[in-house]
Amino acid sequence: MSTLRDLAEEHTALRPADIDHLHRIAGDWQLLSDLSFADLLLWVPVDGDGTFLCVAQVRPTTAPTAYLDDQVGRIVGGPEVAHLEVAHRQGRIWREGDPVWYGDVPARHEAIPVRLRTGDGENGEVIAVVGRDTNLSTARTPSQLELNYLTTADDLAQMIADGTFPPPRHPGETTSAPRVGDGLVRLDANGKVTYASPNAQSAYRRLGYASHLVGEDLAKLHRRLAGDPLDGTEAGNAVLAALRGEAPPRREIDARGATMLTRALPLMPAGVPIGALVLVRDITEVRRRDRALITKDATIREIHHRVKNNLQTVAALLRLQARRVAMPEARVALEESVRRVASIALVHETLSMSSDEAVEFDGIVDRVASAATEVAATEVTVGMRRRGSFGILPAEIATSLVMVLNELLLNAVEHGFPPADEEAEPAPADAPRPEVVVSVHRLRKELHVSVTDNGRGLPGQFDAERGGNLGLQIVRALVTGELRGTIALRDGAAGGTEAVLVVPLARGTTDRLSG
Repeated sequence: MSTLRDLAEEHTALRPADIDHLHRIAGDWQLLSDLSFADLLLWVPVDGDGTFLCVAQVRPTTAPTAYLDDQVGRIVGGPEVAHLEVAHRQGRIWREGDPVWYGDVPARHEAIPVRLRTGDGENGEVIAVVGRDTNLSTARTPSQLELNYLTTADDLAQMIADGTFPPPRHPGETTSAPRVGDGLVRLDANGKVTYASPNAQSAYRRLGYASHLVGEDLAKLHRRLAGDPLDGTEAGNAVLAALRGEAPPRREIDARGATMLTRALPLMPAGVPIGALVLVRDITEVRRRDRALITKDATIREIHHRVKNNLQTVAALLRLQARRVAMPEARVALEESVRRVASIALVHETLSMSSDEAVEFDGIVDRVASAATEVAATEVTVGMRRRGSFGILPAEIATSLVMVLNELLLNAVEHGFPPADEEAEPAPADAPRPEVVVSVHRLRKELHVSVTDNGRGLPGQFDAERGGNLGLQIVRALVTGELRGTIALRDGAAGGTEAVLVVPLARGTTDRLSG
């Protein structure tokens, strides 16, 4: 299904700023749909000949839908969209007309012009129309809650027509909560509560306020209820800001072991401040789970930190032992073990600074590659380069993969570029600079990695399946065992050696991989 932006760019001449405004409406219009007990359809004019295209749709959670089928992508014209044409051409909300039928469902049409205000705050042109279509099959005498919902919905509809709704979104905020059904409080221009839904009343009762909210000054009430005076002041100031026509960020109030999230919205149809709408949600259990997760994450990070310290201690002991060993072969073996332990410690160091069991792997590869050129037993200066991005990898893949890459990089440097005194002839002046390249890309649910050098290539009698030193044996064991992948060693297409890894990523975190 095409997105709102795709449809608008393909079928209309709307500007990027127009489309961004439509996106903001679609991000916040569930509120209007629930208050209206109606479906909302976002229509944009196509050719200026009375034809309209539906680019977005939302159904109410408070009432039955008027449309069983998805309307997005539908292009209509003629008498069926006469109400949309009036709202678009005249820039006013259209509420006239008799009910219409969609199959067996009777519905009432309304059309709300969408206006984008200019940079200087003046009323701009109408760029789209919101169709508000109400299912009338369950019509009944409205309750006090429904009357307050509908009154507030009409105020917000007028603000859409004025270009003042939705308000700007604050950094880091989402549109998921609170919603109309969580709790709604309506204030008059003086900040006094004129209506509070039953769920809102229950949320305040959890904070310790047992009386009815109607008639209360909500800003002062927030200051009294909050256990932390600073939280109470901020929550109270948010209400006052909404009464002034501003759109403050959401605030939380903690009291008596309960937590409530509040969102204050100004009500100013036709530019006249008439009060505010405050949505509230009891998030006590959410915050309790958050605190438990924070404690768990801190414990996990501490474990990784201690594992890293223990591995570094092991590496230090091996390094001391290597200095005391007289046999060169034993010293080399111990030094290789030090490097292997250090590469694992590098993963745990990264995990100790992460909030989950995943690591940004590019930085780890770059550090391992840099270390390989510094410690490799060769007199040749070898350059290291990475192409592509590993992105974020789960810890169980990262720990094994870093050991594999460490061994492959060391092998490429030490065996691909022998010391100068082993060369039969000096290299020509125009010979390419010795280099090892780590390339990575994602194909379907697999990670494809190659380590390529431009050195002397594999020995003539090299057995790709069984040959190699201890390092290559470790590589094969880790790739086929822990990583459940495959590895191939071969001569490079342009000379040198190429090691190709294919590692499956279907472990629950592949969607976070970039590159």
